[in-house]
Amino acid sequence: MALDGALSRAGVAIVSTGGVVLARQFAPGRPGLIETLPELVQSCLAKAGVPIGAVAVTIGPGSFTGLRTTIAIAQGYAAAAGVPIWGVTVAEAFGVAFPVLHRPLWVAIRARREKIFLIRNGVAEGFADADIPTVKTPVAVAGNAANEVAALLAAADGNVILTNAREIDPAWVATAARARHEAGLAPLPAQPVYVDPPEAKLPAGGLRPEPV
Repeated sequence: MALDGALSRAGVAIVSTGGVVLARQFAPGRPGLIETLPELVQSCLAKAGVPIGAVAVTIGPGSFTGLRTTIAIAQGYAAAAGVPIWGVTVAEAFGVAFPVLHRPLWVAIRARREKIFLIRNGVAEGFADADIPTVKTPVAVAGNAANEVAALLAAADGNVILTNAREIDPAWVATAARARHEAGLAPLPAQPVYVDPPEAKLPAGGLRPEPV
């Protein structure tokens, strides 16, 4: 079973060992993901009707709330079911969609207004829209900010392909985890990967004292 909530759309998929998608459902990434995601899990489990052997979950970078919510639910299910859990990066998930691309894939994610997370060669960095780096070598771009980044690269005479992948399919997450397992690689920890530190700050007066 794979869960994703890194971008603006959350999803759950159950994929067989042979790669067949047995169940798949989507929901808006927010608000209310903490309530809707367990319902998606239950619905997919009921539809698939098979025992779950492992859980995979997108670990980022992406939405702070979406990542924490999906990872917490994935961890809880894996612990209760006694099955392993595998972390999958956003770059790994998108990479599954283009196994024979023949050029580097950049993943562009809208972080907030006027800022984009750009993942290149597995490394994520944050850039202001006006500071997106250009490149002359061939690249392809995916992600929910792909249109903006591809346009900037093309305007700078870059050799760029705009892919049709904007959101993550949770089946890609399952496939990426299985590929890692079959390659004999250790699982990535199911912990969120952030580019920037969380913007939440402690109150000026500090935390409330514990109740007596």
